[in-house]
Amino acid sequence: MHRNGADMVRPASGRYVSLIVGSAFGLTVPCAHAQTEPATPPVAASAADMPVPATTKVGGRSKAVSDTTTLNTVEITANRRREPAREVPMQVNAISAQELQRKGNQSVRDYLKEEPGVSLVTGAAGAGSDQISIRGVTTGNLDIGPTVGVYVDDVPFGSSTNYGGGANYALDMGLLDLNHIELLRGPQGTLYGAGAMGGLMKYITNEPDTQGGLFGHAGVVFSGTEHGGLNHTQDAVVNVPIKEGVAAFRVSAFNQQNGGYVNRVGNDPENGVDGATTRGGRASLIVTPTKDLTIRLTATTQQIKSDGTGQVDYNFTTRQPLYGDLTQGRQLNEPYDQLIELYSANIEYDFGWARLNAISAYQTIRTSLMADYSLGYVPALNAQFGPSTFTSAGYQQALSTDKFTQELRLTSAANRQIEWIAGLFYTQERTTNNQFATASGPGASLILLNAQLPSTYQEYAAYGDLTYHVTSRLAATAGLRIAHNNQTYSQDVTGALSGGATNKTAQSNDTSKTYLFTLNYLLTGNSSVYARVATGYRPGGPEISVLDSATGKMTQSKFDPDTLTSYEVGYKADFLEKHASVSLSLFDIQWKDVQLLTQIDGLGLISNGGTARSRGVEFFGSLNPTPHWRLSTGLTYTDARLTENVPGIGAMSGDRLPNTAPFSATANLDYLFNVGSYRAYAGATETYVGPRNSGYGGSVSTPNFRLPGYFATDLRAGIDLRVANVSLFVHNLFNRRGMQSASNMLVPLGGPTEVSFIQPLTVGMQVDVPF
Repeated sequence: MHRNGADMVRPASGRYVSLIVGSAFGLTVPCAHAQTEPATPPVAASAADMPVPATTKVGGRSKAVSDTTTLNTVEITANRRREPAREVPMQVNAISAQELQRKGNQSVRDYLKEEPGVSLVTGAAGAGSDQISIRGVTTGNLDIGPTVGVYVDDVPFGSSTNYGGGANYALDMGLLDLNHIELLRGPQGTLYGAGAMGGLMKYITNEPDTQGGLFGHAGVVFSGTEHGGLNHTQDAVVNVPIKEGVAAFRVSAFNQQNGGYVNRVGNDPENGVDGATTRGGRASLIVTPTKDLTIRLTATTQQIKSDGTGQVDYNFTTRQPLYGDLTQGRQLNEPYDQLIELYSANIEYDFGWARLNAISAYQTIRTSLMADYSLGYVPALNAQFGPSTFTSAGYQQALSTDKFTQELRLTSAANRQIEWIAGLFYTQERTTNNQFATASGPGASLILLNAQLPSTYQEYAAYGDLTYHVTSRLAATAGLRIAHNNQTYSQDVTGALSGGATNKTAQSNDTSKTYLFTLNYLLTGNSSVYARVATGYRPGGPEISVLDSATGKMTQSKFDPDTLTSYEVGYKADFLEKHASVSLSLFDIQWKDVQLLTQIDGLGLISNGGTARSRGVEFFGSLNPTPHWRLSTGLTYTDARLTENVPGIGAMSGDRLPNTAPFSATANLDYLFNVGSYRAYAGATETYVGPRNSGYGGSVSTPNFRLPGYFATDLRAGIDLRVANVSLFVHNLFNRRGMQSASNMLVPLGGPTEVSFIQPLTVGMQVDVPF
């Protein structure tokens, strides 16, 4: 009975089945080498990411940046090596944390809003419950498991399965001493795990600086949102050298309060009910006892709390709000609390001919939420028990995942004719998933569901790739990853919707193979073309078997993995003496055995629903015509559709996949100037997201609420006063009501469509003081 359709229990002919679909949780997979230098923008970066004549932070310390009119290339870790983005044979974007801060961006919704071709859907729980998809590899709210992997440095974050919430709790990390964020488009199955079939998002943090002395910075941000309240953030970073060149300690902390902008009417009215408090901290110790050995220990914690969700109730048929602009109706409060803890150790030894990394990590994710289902379930229950018997229906969930990962990776020395990477990976996770749903009214109370749904996941993997530089211009790469996983799942369920107490267990295992082939040819010293073929894989899983009355047979006790093959060709270049750059890619993704939530005899089951295909074009360009002007743009076209009918949900071949805009674009313009002896900048960003589907046109269980396209305009300006950096920002200048996503899970029960909007007009100021 989860608002997003995950973990729901639906009555059907006196029977039930739990739908652990991943529409409410998650993340996954293994990572790369963190960089210590600040990210300068890649070919595909925005204009605002270009070096500017202002103070920039290097590992948290401030230093002056010289004027330049040429483009730089960021050294990224996409291929688990530090290398210029232009030389990586795939479409990859790096988002500088420095520029995110200048723009006033502080959450994953802000980070990704200017990334065309990347979709982010905010779940029912609001802040911290987000689903990310890239290049149309998604089935919308029906995603069973994650299609985009999420990492923090070398550590895969989040559950690997739908039972642990792998699909819809993409890590929403605040600007907690980040260096940059990398977005890798397309499957990364040979180096980044089975779950990265649609792409990868990596948070790269700053390492402690053993040679920079004692330094740090402290900052504060204040802003106000139309139709909402005040927002504020405080953050600080301190780098403490222990012994120069040998050891250093770095600690950071932040406190962020968002006032919210959605109002609630009902039993407990509240303005800004979607307001959230996010607090976090990180401590990192780096020790280099010899020139060849480096040890980094890191501990990260973050907690998100909110009083309610940011979803607005709409009539599915009339497409009008039920309670007014940015307003929801609730009979029950919907508090949300998520606490994460991540501990990691990265031991690196350089043999000269190769570098060995041993990365151990342990993480815990504790999520609790309450969802009000009164609008969907109260009318149905009163039709059975009598008018006014029940006035409210609510659902509670406590989801807890403990995950351990271990990776051993050997990386050959770079700049050799033959380069290679080989590694072993192991993960073990244990999840508890407790759910409780009730309906109540004057003198009446009914337990609808009481469920304990524990699960485990264990995976062993070996991977590697080999690059052969055929000539000084031509390089060929082949990669392979082989993995085996074992899973268990149990459900102990009672309640009015259960059709009787049930205690059952299921288990599954499967073996996966993913591969990669690339050819990269340097046309000139500043341009290259590439071709890439890569496969992606998402694990299947165990499922409780039920009787299908139509066939008289029991359904399968597991659902199968789904796979995809991605074909990509691209061109990257710097030209006009590095005053301009372009990155162009064309892709064709063929997706087989798509995992979907389907209906069998009125029951919701996870099954494999045929095939889909996503084709598209991505263009990113930057231009620095003079020392004062910076211009960049990004444009994507994505045609993502089912290629087979899915009778279980009423979807047809040719239906567009949800939450994927055919066209999306962004454009940045920055002007750099001086105010007296102080350096300053002013800039603007225009973003367009085209119309999208939230479901499937002919589906009863997953109906389609069409999301119209929208434009959003952001402004920014700042000045370096040397003793402090001061900046102003405006988000959504024209106060557009852009519909970001919609959930229709309550519509089949007669409930509303729940729509999430982009943030209304927000004006803010921030001050950052280095020391």
